[in-house]
Amino acid sequence: MLQANQLSYRIGNRVLLNGVSLQARAGELLAIVGPNGAGKSTLLKLCARELSPASGTLDLQGKPLLRYTSEQLALLRGMLHQQNNMTFPFRVGELVLMGRYPHYGAHPAVADYAIAEVALDLVGMRAFSDRIVSTLSGGEQQRVQLARVLAQVWDVPNALLLLDEPTTGLDLLHQHHMLDIARQMARRGHAVVAVLHDLNMAAQYADQLLMLKSGRREAYGTPRKVLTAPLIERVFGLPVQLLDNPCHQCPLIVPIPNFQAAFSH
Repeated sequence: MLQANQLSYRIGNRVLLNGVSLQARAGELLAIVGPNGAGKSTLLKLCARELSPASGTLDLQGKPLLRYTSEQLALLRGMLHQQNNMTFPFRVGELVLMGRYPHYGAHPAVADYAIAEVALDLVGMRAFSDRIVSTLSGGEQQRVQLARVLAQVWDVPNALLLLDEPTTGLDLLHQHHMLDIARQMARRGHAVVAVLHDLNMAAQYADQLLMLKSGRREAYGTPRKVLTAPLIERVFGLPVQLLDNPCHQCPLIVPIPNFQAAFSH
């Protein structure tokens, strides 16, 4: 689906990514995890072709990403950003319908309106269709933006869905709802790549994990393979204990912070 090989990216002399490879497969949710400044969002923007790598290759559905026109790419790839600043007073329904823009010419069809409504239903924002987006809370706006991206790729077989910290600004219920939707989209046959900070949520929802540190790939594989206590401590600088999650077939990470020792050096 999406194949990235030895991606590197730098700004001036500062290397943000160094030789990172990944494979996002249709039907799977791949979570990118790592500490602040590890290069997670940079990697996602490379995969979205919002940035160009200094070296390395990116292929989408067996074709180099660079060979797609912007119009072709918009039909295959949806991207949810960390922040979406609204300049114009769009209504919720209007904004979500914009996700369908790559699929229609001058005017949306009945099917486009229907898909936009399905997307709003899925994120629980149908009742807000006539509200001005900027009047919503940050978490509500995030859910509307997700609906827009879902509408964009909803009926596209094997589409690529990229989510940059999708749980930002959401309460606990809607964090889990957001990731459940991401997993549902993967089960529909999409390839879903999400940048996540919460390792326990990544363990619960992701099929594969890519762990980054200082722009390099530290580990790649299933949650049980990647989320080991020694690796987490080495990458995040925090001792942890791993338990079996009593409700899910995944590890449960229990931090064991010792900040007094950490700051005494």
